[in-house]
Amino acid sequence: MNTPPPSPPSSSTPPLPLSRLSINQETVKQLSLPELAEGCVKEGVTAVGLWRAPVQEYGVERTARLMRETGVAVTSLCRGGFLTGIEEAPRARALDDNRAAIDEAAALGTDTLVLVSGGLPPGSRDLAGARERVADALALLGPYAEERGVRLAVEPLHPMFAADRCVVSTLSQALDLAERFPAHQVGVVVDTYHVWWDDQAPAQIARAGRGGRLHAFQLADWITPLPAGVLLGRGQLGDGSIDFKALRAMVEAAGYDGPIEVEIFNEALWAREGAQVLRETAQRFRTHA
Repeated sequence: MNTPPPSPPSSSTPPLPLSRLSINQETVKQLSLPELAEGCVKEGVTAVGLWRAPVQEYGVERTARLMRETGVAVTSLCRGGFLTGIEEAPRARALDDNRAAIDEAAALGTDTLVLVSGGLPPGSRDLAGARERVADALALLGPYAEERGVRLAVEPLHPMFAADRCVVSTLSQALDLAERFPAHQVGVVVDTYHVWWDDQAPAQIARAGRGGRLHAFQLADWITPLPAGVLLGRGQLGDGSIDFKALRAMVEAAGYDGPIEVEIFNEALWAREGAQVLRETAQRFRTHA
């Protein structure tokens, strides 16, 4: 039996037009790229956020052509980053991979490459040093991205990911890194899943807006209990604890009027028929975002 969706939160924030929605590819990863494009057209969704691995498998130029032909815009590419390595050879490989990601973003027609910084190297407990190595990498990658019309968007992840995935855990930390560089080179991602708990998030969203560094806004709900491994614990909009309308009001007050990506990693959603999940996500966006 299907469980009815939860009641929408009460808010004076006006509803969003579907034109603001971008479906992140991982939300419906069971769909092939052609199926994703077709589903978006059918549901009136005009934009997607893409991931490198499936795009590379399908072909970067082929993906770009598919999106142009179907009229679906690419709002971001995920992901670059993982820049915390200490040894010279791994760092060089990471920089080369990020340059390739920048080239791919440019080819796909998006101006935003999402960066996840990377976790602590094996055996290290030096968070400050790891963050400084991310800054060193941004100094090299920012100008390369600018030449190709791409912005680097540093995404802070919830602190539970600091050890193995992302040493940048708050918007404050992300902005401390980004503000070393021009705003058209480096900004931040506000992802509700990762920042909703932080009582400093409102002030940091405003700070990002003042500096012109709000490069992307992503939605996923916080549901409990978290699954084993926690990475796949993102919930469908409205199923959890996050007040999306309040956070949306904050980013809009800070000047953000761009696409809003729904990015959900959830095995239960992936087990369902992809077109149905896409349709449901669009409906939930209208109700909860």
